[in-house]
Amino acid sequence: MTRQDSLFTPVLIGGCIIIVLSFAVRASFGVFQIPIAEEFGWLRAEFSLAIAIQNLAWGIGQPIFGAIADRFGNRKAIILGALLYAAGLILSSYAVTPGQHQWLEILVGFGIAGTGFGVILAIVGRAASDKNRSVTLGIATAAGSAGQVIGAPLAEGLLSVFPWQTVFVIFAGMILASLFALPLLRAPATAPKPVTEESMGQIVGKAIRDPSFALIFIGFFSCGYQLGFITAHFPAFVTELCGPIDPGSMLHGIGVTTTSALGAMAISLIGLANIVGTITAGWLGNRFPKRYLLALIYTGRTLAAGLFILLPITPETVIAFSIVMGALWLATVPLTSGLVGHIYGLRYMGTLYGLVFFSHQLGSFLGVWLGGALYDVYGDYTAVWWIGVAVGALSAIVHLPIREIPLKDRAPAAQPA
Repeated sequence: MTRQDSLFTPVLIGGCIIIVLSFAVRASFGVFQIPIAEEFGWLRAEFSLAIAIQNLAWGIGQPIFGAIADRFGNRKAIILGALLYAAGLILSSYAVTPGQHQWLEILVGFGIAGTGFGVILAIVGRAASDKNRSVTLGIATAAGSAGQVIGAPLAEGLLSVFPWQTVFVIFAGMILASLFALPLLRAPATAPKPVTEESMGQIVGKAIRDPSFALIFIGFFSCGYQLGFITAHFPAFVTELCGPIDPGSMLHGIGVTTTSALGAMAISLIGLANIVGTITAGWLGNRFPKRYLLALIYTGRTLAAGLFILLPITPETVIAFSIVMGALWLATVPLTSGLVGHIYGLRYMGTLYGLVFFSHQLGSFLGVWLGGALYDVYGDYTAVWWIGVAVGALSAIVHLPIREIPLKDRAPAAQPA
């Protein structure tokens, strides 16, 4: 099948459906932080470690599922991922100890790997034309943000009616329902001949020996740290530290009367703002060097986080921060995945992006785990925020020297040893 010149192809639509449902569930776990910890009397670090393990398993599973998709087919990888995701959620609904939750989150993490960006973006990228690829990747990434818009409020609403165990089972059903989008994912199975002349091992070997690949790997770490920490801990952070909501506030007009509801709304606002942010990033990626755009995004995140924790925490600053950070939230994903595809080719993009994404999830693991661990030690999240500021600044710097030239087009003398 040849790549289609139209933008909204069946492949893109099907991929977006799967990502929306996968990320709606994934983005909701922070809402469960307080209800589960309070029911069992756990320390904050214990449930945080479960979410951290989920993120680490996602990172470990991403190159594995990318390789499964590249070798055996996209649909098999997605079906396996959905089954693991649903099984992890259902079994977690019966877990009554921190250890049980932590072990079962490995299944959830692998499930996200099979139904998330690593597999879906590779399908969408291969199916898109050269002129549409960057913006198409932006739209597919924005679908993850759309899932985030609905995920946290949906979890909050369901928890007002059902126990958290039932909500986990409902979410498992949503993940399985995403498989109805599989018939739309008829992407090209192979890349153009010039790319397929080399094996997966040869292309992966060349990539990991390239200094630019190492810089992309390092730079994606802070993205994961910030996203993991905020997704897992921001609702609890807002619930505990934000001042009371003024009865005369406009928030009361939209049903936000408690800090708990504001925390869920903040995650939703981040996702809503990022729909615009990721599509814009994808559009800009076709027109400007991706490495410079990434450096700007990480600089913006660093400034936003620093200002937020320096200013008084109020409902108004929570909303402002959510919108600003949301615009930059997943804007790194279409640019990073596009950079990987541009430099190293599309044929094994799923595998290569999966390797880079492992760094993202190492950062996410650290952000989630440190959030809980340092909270239990110090009683607040201040230290975790400042670590996020530091790693964000590092990521802004390391993207600048990346060589944004296809590896196959570089002069032999410039090839890595």
